[in-house]
Amino acid sequence: MFHNVLLPIDPNHPASWEKALPMAVKLCGGTGTLHLLGIVHDLGSVLVASYLPSGFEKKALEAMKTQLGEFAAEKLAGVSVETHVGHGHVPEEILRAAKASSADMIVMASHPPSELRTFLVGSNADKVVHHADRPVLVVR
Repeated sequence: MFHNVLLPIDPNHPASWEKALPMAVKLCGGTGTLHLLGIVHDLGSVLVASYLPSGFEKKALEAMKTQLGEFAAEKLAGVSVETHVGHGHVPEEILRAAKASSADMIVMASHPPSELRTFLVGSNADKVVHHADRPVLVVR
């Protein structure tokens, strides 16, 4: 089995983990570590950020860290888990976290975004698969 498996999730959206979580746990084989990654999206614009309260991003990062800890405690008892919080664009943060955690494999859920969004920018899973330097398992 694998020593380090990275699973990017959004704790608030079960489609990001319902099917992928059991597979990631299985790939850890009882001896590996599951690395949960939560990502706080980059606002992308100073203009957008100017409308948000002071310290918004810091609070969002802290909230994600708390949510991941609660998620791990509730759903992953008995599994070796480490939590990581990223900030920025999803595919880039997944690839960065994979390197930082020495992940042997990235496991991702595939949930269909809107057709227009996929046509214009592609899916996160597609970008990770094309740019990863390690195996990626996309669970449908």
